[in-house]
Amino acid sequence: MNIRSIALGIVSLVVLILLASSLYVVNETEQVIITQFGEPVGDPVITPGLKIKVPFFQTVNRFDKRFLAWDGERNEIPTKDKRYIWVDTYARWRIVDPLLFFQRLRDEMGAQSRLDDIIDGETRTSVAKNELVEMIRSTNRPPEDIQVDSEEEAVILKEIDKGRDQIVQEIFTEASKKVKELGIELLDVQFKRINYIESVQKDVFDRMIAERQRIAERFRSEGQGEAARIRGERERDLKRIQSEAYRQAQEIRGKADGEATKIYAEAYNRDPAFYAFMKSLETYEKTVDPQTTFVLTTNSDLLRFMKNAP
Repeated sequence: MNIRSIALGIVSLVVLILLASSLYVVNETEQVIITQFGEPVGDPVITPGLKIKVPFFQTVNRFDKRFLAWDGERNEIPTKDKRYIWVDTYARWRIVDPLLFFQRLRDEMGAQSRLDDIIDGETRTSVAKNELVEMIRSTNRPPEDIQVDSEEEAVILKEIDKGRDQIVQEIFTEASKKVKELGIELLDVQFKRINYIESVQKDVFDRMIAERQRIAERFRSEGQGEAARIRGERERDLKRIQSEAYRQAQEIRGKADGEATKIYAEAYNRDPAFYAFMKSLETYEKTVDPQTTFVLTTNSDLLRFMKNAP
């Protein structure tokens, strides 16, 4: 009885091991290639569920069905017009033929390495065939809509033949042809960033700073000229107002003097003796003060009214 129980247990254990080795589960996000002694056997398994394989002799190789990302290294690349720039590229891809993918690349690590060669190579080729303006612009814009203040900014006025979008499309098209032979579908390629290399950036920034300083100096000079014009107009208006006020004051003073003279003349005509008396008093007031001593003759006109005083 004990021997039979042991034998039954051993048989059950062997059956469980065989079942565990022959059954496998495929998830919805996976696709599977079965290999026997390292060589693929049968068709790719792309439907999810519980599957069967030959135990011990066959191996399950799983590959992702989902979209995968490729993030390239930043590369220093010269453009056609000898401008050295950093180009940072990324792409999205997926495995569409798992059998071909397994035969050519084996796994995703091999795919990433092969994508490095293909996409980076096509990027270098396309950048080297185009000028910088083609890399940084996508469309042509009317020159009258753009204000340019520096040599570096003048590049935006140059007419482009392709533009960044078309260059990216060329890279995508050429790279897609090559990765298709690897069981891969390339979904998208884009530039993450395009920038000058560090040695060129400093020169560019220095030129831009100099241009901004020149523009600031121009505005400052225009402002000083405008201020001088305003000050000149103010001085001119002030002198005009003062001149007009002086003229009006002189006219008023002249009219007043004329009126006073007229009154004096009328007074003189009415009583010449009184007029002469008043003028003499004015003369005394203007010429005599407490510190003044006069020596006069007895027939002086200044004493005439004094002598005749009652």
